[in-house]
Amino acid sequence: MRLLISATAVLATVSLSACSSQQLYGAGQGWQRLECNKINDAAERSRCMASTSGSYEDYKRQSDAVKSAK
Repeated sequence: MRLLISATAVLATVSLSACSSQQLYGAGQGWQRLECNKINDAAERSRCMASTSGSYEDYKRQSDAVKSAK
């Protein structure tokens, strides 16, 4: 339930402001880091945090590659 409320708040904020894709990516990464910090197991928390370290440019390259492959 808490996750649903958080996701709804993020979506409401995004819809009210004109954000660029890069800003949205950054907001999503920040939200994911907050969620990672809630994990008690240090190894799992570390894996979770590592998954948030990708740059927007890397994400964009991967996204474009998938789109062009279709």
